[in-house]
Amino acid sequence: MAEGDAGSDQRQNEEIEAMAAIYGEEWCVVDDCAKIFSIRISDDIDDPKWTLSLQVMLPNEYPGTAPPIYQLNAPWLKGQELADLSNSLEEIYIQNIGESILYLWVEKIRDVLIQKSQMTEPGPDVKKKTEEEDVEYEDVEYEDDLVLACQPENQVKTLDFDVSENQTIEIEELPPIDHGIPITDRRSTFQAHLAPVVCPKQVKMVLAKLYENKKIASATHNIYAYRIYCEDKQTFLQDCEDDGETAAGGRLLHLMEILNVRNVMVVVSRWYGGILLGPDRFKHINNCARNILVEKNYTNSPEESSKALGKNKKVRKDKKRSEH
Repeated sequence: MAEGDAGSDQRQNEEIEAMAAIYGEEWCVVDDCAKIFSIRISDDIDDPKWTLSLQVMLPNEYPGTAPPIYQLNAPWLKGQELADLSNSLEEIYIQNIGESILYLWVEKIRDVLIQKSQMTEPGPDVKKKTEEEDVEYEDVEYEDDLVLACQPENQVKTLDFDVSENQTIEIEELPPIDHGIPITDRRSTFQAHLAPVVCPKQVKMVLAKLYENKKIASATHNIYAYRIYCEDKQTFLQDCEDDGETAAGGRLLHLMEILNVRNVMVVVSRWYGGILLGPDRFKHINNCARNILVEKNYTNSPEESSKALGKNKKVRKDKKRSEH
């Protein structure tokens, strides 16, 4: 496998794990080997009026040089509405070439459905739908060809970022630290800790404070990632740490990039219970992180995410080590 393909494969895996953490049961694996996935999107989770299924296939070149191949499935979606929504998705891709865009696509579709539900026209008759009809809807085969997002002529320029030693604002106060609800699976326990940060010095202060807690200090791994938005550079200072949990820091940072959080750090402590969890450990790490970010209102709208995605500077220092 070429180095570029290996890099794309890793970024795809990180994005898939992040999407599963963000959307839970709404996210469905259709064909893992072919990288085909589906997500059912509604205007309202509790009382849906309009629902649409987005199916995507990730080519080997995504996200570097090629867009996802996608299909929009809904009995009511046709004509100009279909064309307008497809154009919106392709515009998001053009604005964020080389970046992971599935989250932006899903939330854009959700915004369109919410706007549609707020219009005076009545929605489709979904209130009397039975479970059998739900299954039928999932199995419907659409004859339309998969829509391929257009290839743009110009590539997005990479922004150079030079980290200065002296921050414009030097804050020495220890920020408040919040602790999330632990997740336990097969005797391993995961818990997220969150703190607002605006400079690297605060990152070190938060870590030092957490390690004063004997239980946190005794954790098998304390994985962390942070993102700080630099107004003068119009970009992000960000980094992550595996603490021996191979690639976990990079995955955590990728989740934070997709959610477009800023000026915050998340530490996930794992206490190993003696039973190997395999890939499930990454799911728990991401779920812990996402839950506390949502709880503390750090997640942004898809419009804000789209504007910021092209301005990220990735600084990763992932360590190599087996699980436990």
